[in-house]
Amino acid sequence: MECVDPETLGFIENEYAKLKKTKSRMLMKKYLTKEVFNKTKHRITAGGATLYDVIKSGLANPDSSIGLYAPDAESYTLFHELFDPVIDEYHGGFGPTDYHPGINFGTPEALGDLNEWGNYVVSTRIRCARSLEGYPFNPLLTLEQYAELEQDIENALDTLDDDLAGYYRPLNRISLEEQDELLNQHFLFKHGDRFLEAAGACRFWPDGRGIFLNSDCTLIVWINEEDHMRIISMQKGGNLAEVYDRFVRAVTALGNRLPFSFSQRLGFLNFCPTNLGSAIRASVHVRLPMLGQDRNILEATADQFHLQVRGTSGEHSEAKDFIYDISNRRRLGLTEIEALQEIKSCSEIDNKNVPEATDAFLFVVFNRLFYVLLLFFLCSVPLGSYDALLLSFLQLPPILMFSGVHLRTEELLKDIE
Repeated sequence: MECVDPETLGFIENEYAKLKKTKSRMLMKKYLTKEVFNKTKHRITAGGATLYDVIKSGLANPDSSIGLYAPDAESYTLFHELFDPVIDEYHGGFGPTDYHPGINFGTPEALGDLNEWGNYVVSTRIRCARSLEGYPFNPLLTLEQYAELEQDIENALDTLDDDLAGYYRPLNRISLEEQDELLNQHFLFKHGDRFLEAAGACRFWPDGRGIFLNSDCTLIVWINEEDHMRIISMQKGGNLAEVYDRFVRAVTALGNRLPFSFSQRLGFLNFCPTNLGSAIRASVHVRLPMLGQDRNILEATADQFHLQVRGTSGEHSEAKDFIYDISNRRRLGLTEIEALQEIKSCSEIDNKNVPEATDAFLFVVFNRLFYVLLLFFLCSVPLGSYDALLLSFLQLPPILMFSGVHLRTEELLKDIE
């Protein structure tokens, strides 16, 4: 095994000493114990990635929640003493002897429409990260490799047909004004993420980057943003079945043309350890004017169901007009359809034996899978005083269980009025 040179080793040791003095709560610091550090500090991948390359984003951003990235696919095995416990904790229990299940897209039409009970879901999006075999991840890509990778992906995109067909545009040929417009429409990725920049993922920007859109702008593919590819299916409203069907067809077609980086144990391999396994993130933009007033309560509630809360502009952003991005957190250890069910189970009421809305409210109290639906999607419904009383009752458990704030009686009564 090749080892780092003495100068680099000294630098890594100095950075580690600085890390131990911080009060950071990121997973990287938690699991980079002295023992793990001493085991891994000498190592270097065939592509040239060191332990410092793995942890440098977290070193620069101690407020990170994860704090590490894989500069290449080999990093997941060469630095497994650090990656394995981080992966285990983030993905809710995926140990070093566990294996990701085989691909299973399930039946898209069974997912239905999330807005069956009202127009609370503003938009629905499903995306996955994919990286190509034969190339390192962003921090180690050369300018020539960016160009080759971009061309390989563009050639595959050109083969999409019917409603998936569209056009590819290199980022360096899109004006800044049009980029802003695409950003405002949530079609384009943004530049300047400090976590990615510190990880070395933004070199040679904007070269090698680009965006593909189909004619309806319901299928989008990002090229070399954080990962080699982000395949995105999206549309207004809550029709999860339609969005997922389009997603499955696009991923399958592109997978037949491109060799995706894959591990029998970890599934699809990508830059961030949060994007392993199916690497699927299903999300909804949803209005939460009541529960959304306290993001700490919202996040604590969502965490109980393996859901993640973000602002409308992506990770590390704030909500606008109480519209939040709610998505599945776990991607590893679940099949594709199981990952979709994580968001589905928290946004659908099985009302076969529940003929009236008020009965549905009571039904939710006894059904844990559907409890979050009321909190996330019905808290903004104009209700009569009786229904408002029921809704306030349903809101008490997350407040009492997850909030460190003792609410005054009059504040609770105000919600009922």
